[in-house]
Amino acid sequence: MKIDRREQNGVTILDLGGKIVLGMGAEQLRWAVREEMENGTRNLLLNCASVTTVDSSGIGELVSSYTATQHRGGHLKLLKPPPKFQDLLHITQLITIFEVYDDEKEAVGSF
Repeated sequence: MKIDRREQNGVTILDLGGKIVLGMGAEQLRWAVREEMENGTRNLLLNCASVTTVDSSGIGELVSSYTATQHRGGHLKLLKPPPKFQDLLHITQLITIFEVYDDEKEAVGSF
């Protein structure tokens, strides 16, 4: 999995690419989110447009990252999850937990 970091209007955006699956993908996401929290980031947007696969470990890591962010007084939101990823969010009913956006400007403005 590839993770690129950028900032826009006080929001840290992590551009995710590849697979969020058991092993390195889920672990990389965990490390990236925890590092952001330790560095004082409070508004975190995960751009999922280039995510190709998410398994149950990946979903678990997203929930863990969301919880860790909330416990540190921050906010974690999702941007552009592909259709299969979005289906998983609906099936697991996590769509009721995560704020999901299709437009980056709107997502950044929501913080």
